[in-house]
Amino acid sequence: MNESSVSVRNLTKSFSGRRVVDGLSFDVQKGEVFALLGHNGAGKSTTIDLILGLKTPDEGSAKILGMDAAKNRKRVFERVGVQLQNTQYQSSITVEEACIEYASLYPIPADYPALLEQFSLSSLRKSFVSKLSGGERQKLSVVLALIGSPEIVFLDELTTGLDVVARREVWRTLKQLKKRGLTIFLTTHYMEEAEVLCDRVCIIKSGKKVAEGTVSEVIAASEQKNLEEAYLFFMGEEELL
Repeated sequence: MNESSVSVRNLTKSFSGRRVVDGLSFDVQKGEVFALLGHNGAGKSTTIDLILGLKTPDEGSAKILGMDAAKNRKRVFERVGVQLQNTQYQSSITVEEACIEYASLYPIPADYPALLEQFSLSSLRKSFVSKLSGGERQKLSVVLALIGSPEIVFLDELTTGLDVVARREVWRTLKQLKKRGLTIFLTTHYMEEAEVLCDRVCIIKSGKKVAEGTVSEVIAASEQKNLEEAYLFFMGEEELL
C-alpha cells in the first residue's frame, strides 16, 4: 500500500455550538493530487487549519508525514508548503522581495529565480505584488509555497475569483507539479478543476464526508455523467435549487 502523506481520523471542530468539521477521516497518499470538495462554509478551510495545527480539534487527530503539526511545528513546516485562502502581502513588497523573505525561513531553500521562470513570472520580479493580476498573484502563491522544497503542498481555494483564462493557467502550473511527484492537497468548489487535476476527492457537506474515492469511483457511485453532477447528487436536493 502507498505511503500516507496525510492521515485524518475522526476530526471534529465546533465554533459557537455549530459543528463545522464533523468526524472526518481520510488519507492522502504520497505523490497524489487530493481534493477536499464542498460548498462555501462546508468546513474545507477549517479542516486544513486543523491538519496544519493552526486550530485545535475538539476530537480526533491529523498527521502530516507521520507528525502532529501542532507538536512538531518546525519539523512539519520545513517539509510542507502552504497557500492559505486569506494570505495577505505587504502592499509595498515586490515579487522578488517576497521570494527572498520566504527563502530566509528555510535552511536550504529552492532556487526561487528558477521557480519564477518555471511559472512565467521572471519578467515581474521587480513588480509590486499589489499590482499583479489575479492569476499572477495565485501563481506567485504557488511559487512561495514551493520555496521550501516541500514534500506536500496545501492549496486552499487557489483559483477562487479568477477568470477562466487565469484559472486554466494555474491548472497548467499544478499539472507541472503533479508530474514532479509532489503531493498536492487542494480545496475547491470548482468541480471541473477537481476532475481535471485530481487522483482522488473527498466531498463534504456541513463538515461530514458524503463521498470519497477516485473521480471515476465517485461519479460511478452517483450514477451521474460527470463530477459536477455527482457533486450535486451527493449534496442533496437543496443544492439543486
